[in-house]
Amino acid sequence: MFGQLPKMAWENSVVTDRKNRMTLGLNCLLIQVCGRNILVDTGVGSKDSDNDKETLGLVPSRLLKGLKGVGLTPKDIHAVILSHLHFDHSGGCTRMDRAGNIVPTFPKARYYVQSQCWDEACNPNERCHISNRSDNFLPIDERGQLELLDGDKEIFPGVNVIVTDGHARGHQMVMFNHGGERVVFLGDIVPTPHHLSLAVISAFDRSPESTLEQKRDLLTQAEHQGWLLVFSHGHETKAGYLERRGDLGYLRPVDL
Repeated sequence: MFGQLPKMAWENSVVTDRKNRMTLGLNCLLIQVCGRNILVDTGVGSKDSDNDKETLGLVPSRLLKGLKGVGLTPKDIHAVILSHLHFDHSGGCTRMDRAGNIVPTFPKARYYVQSQCWDEACNPNERCHISNRSDNFLPIDERGQLELLDGDKEIFPGVNVIVTDGHARGHQMVMFNHGGERVVFLGDIVPTPHHLSLAVISAFDRSPESTLEQKRDLLTQAEHQGWLLVFSHGHETKAGYLERRGDLGYLRPVDL
């Protein structure tokens, strides 16, 4: 998660277990606008792999339980916007039915993905094939629920996707303009508050230099325009505002 930075540079701010794993959130965002329920990312889902449980220490997905907590079922979701198609963001797009078939989790939803992201996920190279698992997204296309995008777009009133690339080809963040406030789901361009530091870029990023350029620009905008930042992998801190006292910049956390 910290790329080329040695552990001695971050070990005092991050707790790891005996296998050198840190705890990460798998956060999703629900946006309700114009009578529509829009879900941003879907986490790892419920198609648990024993290997993933052992290697990654995964716990059961709480996405559907969270939706139920606000009175929603999978059939109530009108749209799913995916920052990208890595398994920890798209795994919940599909589920296994009683007959053992893999089907879309949200049967009435349109799933929005950048076309470049789709092409890369469907034709992964040796470096990224482990992160792109076809059973998470091919059934969406087979059921006619896929919507491919080409570049920045306003999908619903006030709901925009902005291509950032860097982490993965066609990676996109989601910006929701609500009552004059901008809420921005960053995806994996800035996955945790630790990654607000420009030097911290994960080893999973396809193009670290592109990530660096994108981060420098968007974090400057976030501070000047007062964005509420939502971190896809934030654990203790899931969201906050970038603020400044003199020359010192810091994150003011917000509970979600």
